[in-house]
Amino acid sequence: MVKRALYRLSVDEYDRMIEHGILTENHNVELIRGEVVPKMSIGPPHSGCVRRLNKVLGKLVGEQALLGIQDPLGLADSEPEPDLMLLVPRDDEYSTSNPQPSDVLLVVEVSDTSLDYDRDVKGPLYAENAIVEFWIVNLVEDCVEVHRDPRPDGTYATIRKALPGESITLALLPTVSLDVAEILA
Repeated sequence: MVKRALYRLSVDEYDRMIEHGILTENHNVELIRGEVVPKMSIGPPHSGCVRRLNKVLGKLVGEQALLGIQDPLGLADSEPEPDLMLLVPRDDEYSTSNPQPSDVLLVVEVSDTSLDYDRDVKGPLYAENAIVEFWIVNLVEDCVEVHRDPRPDGTYATIRKALPGESITLALLPTVSLDVAEILA
């Protein structure tokens, strides 16, 4: 039996597929390590949590950051679409190019059925690309996993589970603090 190598797409090739209509929003996919992979389906608890995060963080950050909801993030060999990103403000609001790791203040993945994937695939991807702060809103264990201090080996040096009743202050926006219970309501 002959094992065939997979062809891996570059981010530019993937973006051209989108630009030319080969891939559309209806395909519900993202580029992870050169592979076009299906995104998990989103149920009411997940989508409700994303809406709460949008509302709460939007009020707290004001003009200090732009919110991206399930928007593409340009990485070295991937273009994931995290549930939420806080981005450095830019006049064009990222209408001329996707955000890059240096534009990111926070990446958030809301996880229920995707918990292992978010921890084992997306977490290392974000760490390798020097995303300073990555949260997993863990709907299974009713907590927010806060990952900070990325290392090149794909791990985060600091990981803590914040529970309802505790608050989280953003690493890159230290004037912004939110109660975990507001997210998990």
